[in-house]
Amino acid sequence: MEPNLALQAAIRARLVASTAVVALVPATSIKDANGVPATFPCILLGEGQTVPGGNIARTSHEVFADLHIWQKESGLAFSKQVTGAIRGALTDSRWNVPGLHVADLHVTSSRFLRDPGGQHSHAVLSLSAIVLETAP
Repeated sequence: MEPNLALQAAIRARLVASTAVVALVPATSIKDANGVPATFPCILLGEGQTVPGGNIARTSHEVFADLHIWQKESGLAFSKQVTGAIRGALTDSRWNVPGLHVADLHVTSSRFLRDPGGQHSHAVLSLSAIVLETAP
């Protein structure tokens, strides 16, 4: 499996298992989707990149993923709250990802954006992970 897809599934599982996250965003609104969402609030998963690592067997990878947080609000407070809850849900160092060992995962940045129309807040939380393929 593509390491990015496997990690995305594990991130979603971690988010929907977090009471702090689902208290703010329903589990059904944490999904892989494109564009401006139809329902608010939501967390959209999907964009990512996998870069091969440097080990001789080519079984290590650096995986990048973006999470998009959306809400109907004129400010940015809710998006910042959700971003904090996501950070908390991802801090556990033990990850269960079939076929991968997650050696490191951390937030590389969080950006908070205003909708030019003034109706939505949008945050982008960027993650980076070092993963190693394991035997199936």
